[in-house]
Amino acid sequence: MILPIIAYGNPVLRKVATDITPDYPGLQAFIADMWETMYASSGVGLAAPQVNRDIRLFVVDSLQMFNNMNEQEKAEYPGDEGIRSVFINAQIKELDGEEWLYNEGCLSIPKIREDIRRHETVTLSYVDENFQPHTSTFNGLSARIILHEYDHIEGKLFIDHISPLKRKLLKGKLNDISRGKVNVDYKMSFDI
Repeated sequence: MILPIIAYGNPVLRKVATDITPDYPGLQAFIADMWETMYASSGVGLAAPQVNRDIRLFVVDSLQMFNNMNEQEKAEYPGDEGIRSVFINAQIKELDGEEWLYNEGCLSIPKIREDIRRHETVTLSYVDENFQPHTSTFNGLSARIILHEYDHIEGKLFIDHISPLKRKLLKGKLNDISRGKVNVDYKMSFDI
């Protein structure tokens, strides 16, 4: 089932999400809905708060990005071949490497993109959809997408990484998004 993406301005996007246990009601169906919602919205990652659940769960598919790149583009991200994973109860263990700029957007903040500085590498501990524990290191675009989605479960948004002046310049657009004055080709919820 395709779920509506929660728009900027909804308080759920600013809450620090809570851990869940294997008996979380309807977990497998919810994960399937998140994948379906992410793909229907042309996203590469989606966090539970973006579909109105304040739990520490996000999905990432950077494989689709890498499958659409030519060999020269792939060479820009050595060691990153893309991933397709579910992350539950994730915690950052280490950030490493140089910070680098990349133009990011967000399904909850449509039509706004900004250059955001993030670390090259992230090491996370998390459990997968079967509650099997993992500690893994990711780099390149996969690390960036993970860090973007991780921000969501910490109540942060990518616009928190831009200067106060840029945020002030975006205020009108952000207010329009929160009021539903934005056209997107995916299902959104503007209820605050």
